[in-house]
Amino acid sequence: MEFPKPHIHHPQAPHTHTVILLHGRGSDGPEFAEELFSSSTSKGKNLPSCLPSYRWVFPTSRDRWSTTFEEEMCSWFDAYSLDNIHSRQELQKDGIRESVSHILNILEEEVRLVDGRFANIYLGGMSQGMATALWTLLAATAMSRIKGPLAGFLGFCGWLPFAQQLEQLLSEPLSPGSSQAQSLISGFFFDEIAGEIRSDQPVDCSILSTPVFLSHGSDDPWVSVELGRQACRVLRRIMKRVDWQEFTGAEGDGHWVKEPEGFDQILKFLDLSRVGREPC
Repeated sequence: MEFPKPHIHHPQAPHTHTVILLHGRGSDGPEFAEELFSSSTSKGKNLPSCLPSYRWVFPTSRDRWSTTFEEEMCSWFDAYSLDNIHSRQELQKDGIRESVSHILNILEEEVRLVDGRFANIYLGGMSQGMATALWTLLAATAMSRIKGPLAGFLGFCGWLPFAQQLEQLLSEPLSPGSSQAQSLISGFFFDEIAGEIRSDQPVDCSILSTPVFLSHGSDDPWVSVELGRQACRVLRRIMKRVDWQEFTGAEGDGHWVKEPEGFDQILKFLDLSRVGREPC
């Protein structure tokens, strides 16, 4: 089964940047876009109205079998348990591998639309979408499919699959953003997820300079904040800049971005180069 076409929100001004955001399990691109854009900053504006030159891309996963729920559902990979993400991890590999390839294809197409400027592309996601987007970023490190750092990575209320193995792998001190960090991540991806022979091509580890922004509700009942904290710990060992924000009282019983404070933070992260314009 093929992936559906992404939902696109076109820029209202000359196109300068693209944001690619992945939905959570059981949702889809159009639904995620509607929910995200119905939320506002403290100035009462939504993200597209604040960033008119930004193109927003919301991919949709194909339906796949859920071992836990025993039914087909729209999900990026088969996650057996969020109470114990280490249980039956082998079920995740096929979906992660397939979804990562799909998102990298979308990313490369979006890069072409901004004249090859990877630094004008943001990537991220919500919940399982964050988990998939993180492995897209890490896989791109291994596969040489991104040349240089992206503009940024945004993750909301999510986790990092195989985080426990990565913490063990990265237990020795190393410099974030280093070729050593890149080599360890690449080796893990090829050996444990891709199941392929490692590429012997030289890899540009500058992608590890991509700024990362993670936020998570400490009262999130669906994805424990401890999983978000674990993802942050791992990323801080390999990425040069990782910002972490916790909050309480968001909609969706805490499994969402806090409004309006969280959207102020997203806007600030997305538009670091704002000069001479009225803030949203």
